[in-house]
Amino acid sequence: MKVGFIGLGNMGSGIAGNLIEAGHELTVYNRTRSRAELFQPLGARVAGTPAEAASNVEALITMVADDRALEQVIFAPANALEALPAGAVHISMSTISVGLSRRLAQVHRDKQQQYVAAPVFGRPDAAAAAKLFIVAAGPIEQVNRCRPLFDAIGQRTFVAGEEPPLANVVKLAGNFLITCVIESLAEGFAFVRKSGLDSNTFLEILTGSLFTAPVYRTYGSMIAADKFEPAAFKLPLGFKDNRLLLTAAEEAEVPLPLASLIHDRFVAGLAQGLGEADWAAIARLSYKNAGL
Repeated sequence: MKVGFIGLGNMGSGIAGNLIEAGHELTVYNRTRSRAELFQPLGARVAGTPAEAASNVEALITMVADDRALEQVIFAPANALEALPAGAVHISMSTISVGLSRRLAQVHRDKQQQYVAAPVFGRPDAAAAAKLFIVAAGPIEQVNRCRPLFDAIGQRTFVAGEEPPLANVVKLAGNFLITCVIESLAEGFAFVRKSGLDSNTFLEILTGSLFTAPVYRTYGSMIAADKFEPAAFKLPLGFKDNRLLLTAAEEAEVPLPLASLIHDRFVAGLAQGLGEADWAAIARLSYKNAGL
């Protein structure tokens, strides 16, 4: 498939590489051009603008940091919206607001283009290994059309429904649950450490009995080691996702007390200089509060 790909950060780079390896023909764009040029030896064409990346393709994939970054590539001058051919599908894999996803569905419809929201669960190592979980939503024929792309980058694709914003709801809710895991692990580790138990012993017991899921192993290991750099997912990005969740929940009139607590944890983490650390570094607040 002829694919335009915009956004070659930690996640996008792994995804783009796997698409090329699977035989898809990529035109890549990144705000920092040098990152796009790394894919030239692999057979990708480097675009100078988002519009160039979106021209003459069957699918356009965007994997950028936030709403503002996506709005810039889709709506700003030299934008992808005007260049994307009628009938082509925009696959938004970024973690964005429910409101922006709703807007994208409408503007693409107005342009006779297709739109599928397909955010992913997984960290950069999973992206590089083609082990992501994709949550897709949009017209079912378009989701099926995109499956060869999803199969090249992930281990399973879930379909949330035919309205694209539903995938973004799932993504925001999922990330919220991850932050709840991080916060609960942090408090638990602070308690056992202060009580004199070795963190690694607690981690082994925890992940070998009650909590065997990868999310507990991944973040439990980081919290046990008190090591959050280099960051695979920086704390400000987690803070952004938390704000998007609270905004969508307020619109839906759903109170989320734990999300509000975690919002304050992110604010405190930023105030204490953790902006370059992994989002799991909010665990250091629990350690500090316990006098550790």
